[in-house]
Amino acid sequence: MEPTPAPPLAEVTLRPARSLSRGGFAALMAALIGFNFVAGIAFISAGAWPVVGFMGLDVLLVWVAFRASYGSARRSEHLALYADRLELRRRDPWGREAFISLQPHWLRVELERRDQVIGRVLLRSHGRETAVGGFLPVHERDALARWLGAALAALREGGTPPPFDARRVQAIPSTSFIE
Repeated sequence: MEPTPAPPLAEVTLRPARSLSRGGFAALMAALIGFNFVAGIAFISAGAWPVVGFMGLDVLLVWVAFRASYGSARRSEHLALYADRLELRRRDPWGREAFISLQPHWLRVELERRDQVIGRVLLRSHGRETAVGGFLPVHERDALARWLGAALAALREGGTPPPFDARRVQAIPSTSFIE
């Protein structure tokens, strides 16, 4: 019988935020189609029937743009910290996965800053560099870097890494961490 793998000491799954839900998208498209239908009848009755084709193209382009946006929302990054490794699993919008495992005792977490603006969260170890959370807003990248740093420090000192609290991160104003 194989031993059960130990659960991670700390983990977080990062996903890009979308401001419009699927139900909101359906309502928006229904309103756009309804408006264009009524306006199309008015244009046809006025003798400007070619405009109706362009209105249909308008609806199609809005639909394509939102579908592309929802496709990019399938991206995710899952960080799991174990006693002997930090695992990073990335999923791109097409569902392909990449896996990276880093030794946590040599790992450095750096928050790149350019002109007083927070940039990327970098994981550096043994000459390799990996950016995480690039799709996150600025305040969440800063909170992620702080949490990863605290979790790695707790692990190195023999303590328990703190859990990542997404509710606390989202309540922080985006300007509060910019130095």
